[in-house]
Amino acid sequence: MKTKEIRELSVNDLRERIQTEKANLMRTKMNHSISPLDDLSKIKKARVNIARMLTLLGQMETKQDKK
Repeated sequence: MKTKEIRELSVNDLRERIQTEKANLMRTKMNHSISPLDDLSKIKKARVNIARMLTLLGQMETKQDKK
């Protein structure tokens, strides 16, 4: 998910999306431990995507607190 797309989401939608992505990451890790994935970059991309969303969520919450 691109930064521009993330910024368009509301805070509540972003929180839900983060929870969904975390669940998908855990599921992917579990599947990888059972039978190795062909493309390990999926795990890394998911972690980076979650980190990006958490960073933007923090920025959005900070902006709301200042208002």
